[in-house]
Amino acid sequence: MTGGEARPGVVGLVLAAGSGRRMGGPKALARTPSGELLLDRAVRTVRAGGCAQVVVALGAGADEARAQAQTLAQPGTTVVDVPDYGTGMAASLRSGLGAAEGLDPDAVLITLVDLPDVIPDVVTRVIGEGPHDDVLRRAVYDGRPGHPVLLGRMHVTPFVEGLSGDEGGRRSLAGAGCEGVPCADLATGQDVDTPEELGRAR
Repeated sequence: MTGGEARPGVVGLVLAAGSGRRMGGPKALARTPSGELLLDRAVRTVRAGGCAQVVVALGAGADEARAQAQTLAQPGTTVVDVPDYGTGMAASLRSGLGAAEGLDPDAVLITLVDLPDVIPDVVTRVIGEGPHDDVLRRAVYDGRPGHPVLLGRMHVTPFVEGLSGDEGGRRSLAGAGCEGVPCADLATGQDVDTPEELGRAR
């Protein structure tokens, strides 16, 4: 697994609270063809890409995820529960960003649990060079905005205030002039929604 050196000021946030209806169960508990939990892969990717501290937002299947995941008990990993995860991604973002802010970061790197082909090099590229407190950028795949997203601490509060339902922060990022970081040479950035899609993941 490649990646970059740890950036102490950048906290990773893995959103893994969804119920995964099309997957047949929470995506945090789904496994890749090699048997790795999607949750473990996401945490390892963010950490290897440069985030020394990682916050994981759990909702559906939270108890099972705590029991099965190998990465949640590691030093530098904070787990936050999202009791209202059923209302949409905004709830996970609010809970996760609140926990991440408590770690006093320069920036928060947000990613999703269901992006198995996003590798540490994508994380490293999106983090880029500092300073990070006023940065606002995200991965772009062949012109399509995707994850991870990097929020400098100056942007966290406006981002949270603009959250609504299952849309996440898409409009807030577009309105704030988020910088796109081309990453199609490293990954597709496609999420997996069904067992069939996960079975084809590399």
